[in-house]
Amino acid sequence: MSAEYSIITPQTVQPNQPAVFLDSPCPCAEGFIFKKSGGVFLLASNAPDNNCNCNCGCRRIYTTNYEVEVHANIEIPTGGTVEEIQLAIAVDGVIDPASVMSFTPAAVETAGNVGSSIIVSVPSICGCDSVAVVNASTQPITINNASLVFDYAGVQRLR
Repeated sequence: MSAEYSIITPQTVQPNQPAVFLDSPCPCAEGFIFKKSGGVFLLASNAPDNNCNCNCGCRRIYTTNYEVEVHANIEIPTGGTVEEIQLAIAVDGVIDPASVMSFTPAAVETAGNVGSSIIVSVPSICGCDSVAVVNASTQPITINNASLVFDYAGVQRLR
């Protein structure tokens, strides 16, 4: 199962704030991926109960894995300072360093395409993780023609 969301008109996003994605014709029909508010999404655990049925006293821990992929055009809006700008995927409010996408434009209003993909593992103990695409720059950036795709990658037993 997968879900896709998009930004089709230019959107200026303040530093450390999430981009607001629109619903698309491809929402998650299974109820594991849903929009919480604005640009924040919840990924639900689809893992079995984490209590062991073998009566040995152990606790089996599972994670539900999702691939989160984002592609976008980013630029510095008029009045900004020409410097490196960044977009990133944040999980539970914390930017995943592997997801940071950087672009250094030659001038303001010069767009560049960035993209990243990470795996988000939702532990069966917690139930849900929040995911957002955030402006990781020190100044506002404009995001346009963006897509955010969540792909369910299955359940994994950790122990």
